[in-house]
Amino acid sequence: MDVPDVSKLKMQPDNEGGPKVTSAPSVEKIQQLLKTKDDTSRFVGLALLKSVLDNSPELQNEKEVIVSLWDSISPKFLDRLLRTGSQSGSDQKNSKDMLDLAVAVIHTFAVLLPDDAKQDAKLLSRIPRLAKAVLHSSKETTQVIIKTLLTLVTVPEGARCLANLEVDDWTPLIEIAPEQSHVLTIFIWTWEKGTTDLKDEQSKAAMRSKIDGGIQAFVSSFIRTDATSLLEFISHVLRNLDANLIPRNPKWLGSVTKLIRNLATNRPTAASRSAYTNCAGALLLLYPESTPQLLFLDGTDSSKPFSYLFINLILVDLRATLPSLLEKLNDPDYPRISQRLTSALDILTAFIGQLISWMEELDNPKPGANSSESWLRMSPELVLKLSSSIAETLSVTMEYLRDRWDASVAGAQGLHPEARAGNAHTNSGSHKTLAWDAKDESAATDAFILSAIRAIALWVRDDDGDVLRKEGAGLMDMFMELYQNSNSTSSQSDGLDYRLPILAALEGILRTSKGMEAFNAYNGWRTLSGDMIKILEESSTSDVFQEADFVRGTRIALVLQIVVESESTTPEDWMGVVTAVAAYDTSMTEKNAEYVPLSDFQVDVLQLATTLLVNASPGLRRRYVHSANAIRGLVTQLRSRAEKNSTTVRELEDILSTLTASLSGI
Repeated sequence: MDVPDVSKLKMQPDNEGGPKVTSAPSVEKIQQLLKTKDDTSRFVGLALLKSVLDNSPELQNEKEVIVSLWDSISPKFLDRLLRTGSQSGSDQKNSKDMLDLAVAVIHTFAVLLPDDAKQDAKLLSRIPRLAKAVLHSSKETTQVIIKTLLTLVTVPEGARCLANLEVDDWTPLIEIAPEQSHVLTIFIWTWEKGTTDLKDEQSKAAMRSKIDGGIQAFVSSFIRTDATSLLEFISHVLRNLDANLIPRNPKWLGSVTKLIRNLATNRPTAASRSAYTNCAGALLLLYPESTPQLLFLDGTDSSKPFSYLFINLILVDLRATLPSLLEKLNDPDYPRISQRLTSALDILTAFIGQLISWMEELDNPKPGANSSESWLRMSPELVLKLSSSIAETLSVTMEYLRDRWDASVAGAQGLHPEARAGNAHTNSGSHKTLAWDAKDESAATDAFILSAIRAIALWVRDDDGDVLRKEGAGLMDMFMELYQNSNSTSSQSDGLDYRLPILAALEGILRTSKGMEAFNAYNGWRTLSGDMIKILEESSTSDVFQEADFVRGTRIALVLQIVVESESTTPEDWMGVVTAVAAYDTSMTEKNAEYVPLSDFQVDVLQLATTLLVNASPGLRRRYVHSANAIRGLVTQLRSRAEKNSTTVRELEDILSTLTASLSGI
């Protein structure tokens, strides 16, 4: 098709001498041209239509006319223009004009059509050819294509259309992503909104594989760039994708961690600091087995290895930002700042876990292990410096948590829940009135709080220093309320489960007298024992088990064991645990006797009940003799079901001998 010169074409003037661009005959004339079978006339019609719409604001608002004009355009003709314009040929000028006009017209209607018309396949079916056209378009037209696709993928069907393409069809867009940052936004919409209708496992697996390949292609495109935008993109996608669509064991993990390391060591800006922090935090959460060594490993010895420099950057950021964070709770920037700090704490938690494992390896080396091959190539002096810096940062973090919680619930440190102001009745239920908090979410629903507690818990549990443990005791009221919120079916914690991190923190905090005082002051025994007994009762009435519940029950039993052993005698109000254990029915668990999480939980609960009985006064023990005999019968039952010579059998025999000895004088 020869492309006519439309630059001199004009619309018919009206009687007053002005251009008649919005008159009915003009629109009708354009429609006549668009509906002809002659390609040249159609091209002229498109060119005139584009000019009229660009220069007639009043016509742009006439939605019925816009829809009528769009209906007059042949989709096959648009495809032919896009296809011809995307091919290399002898007449480059004509091809470029065809592509430019087709793209411009599609973009105009993508913007002007009403929302319901944007769902039409006639518009959305142009997406594949638009994606391919970026390989052959000029810089200006490429930008129009990106704007058009960005508009179309905000429509659910549009996002689905692009998501259903193959990785090779995405490649032209991916290749220009380093120069066109909006491409990343297009794929965020595509992968997050265009995959919501996948139902069966096969379709989810296929999409997961495509997303995996897409990220690999993005990584290849961003080689030899600072990759700031790519790292933010990857962290956003991984945090928001459906869990079934997140790539498993991706090959690009090593390349992305290298990009993180390069960015962190090259004078990072505020934007790049946020990018590498968020991306590293997301990778450590999703790939906890492989990411730590890729991120923290130093291949060669160095006076200041990367892991030392990287964690110091994270710690400095936390200490510099936390003191002023409270005043920013209602700033528009708070979600962005909070996300970065949450990721920083996730990184810190992962590093503390690796540091603990490394120290355990040094204390108990595996046979044949070479200490020089350890992932942590850091001198003892640097380890001490880093440990001191971590402790200082966690202290600042606890100060912030204390201030945030006070502002949220009371405005006075440690004020008991019953002493707070009256209930506020809202459409989401009744709750205590708040002194001051973020307008969009409470402290309990802020993911930063959960990440902070996780980092604190891991450190105070495994570090023998009492300073941070005593500071942690000052957060006991917050711990107990968050624990109860996580237990509640009408929880205000918005899906955040604080229970395991809090239990880990208590393992360390309760080894101080201040921690024990705070635990008793805030009804810690009632809160934890109630949860443990609930797990015990549910295991006796249902054969559908949740491993997470048994793991939590085991941690509760350990914490309560610490509490019991700290007392010289058992208070009578703790003996409710003995009564509940004595009433435990093991018939539902008989066929699952070899299920390790369940058997571990049962043994630990029986050990706790035995300790309560042994530590009780003679008179109290005498009153609970029937419960003690029932518990002894339970131990005998479980021992008969356990595998011979197993650790479980030995532990149950120890419990049985202890119980027998404690009852011998009664």
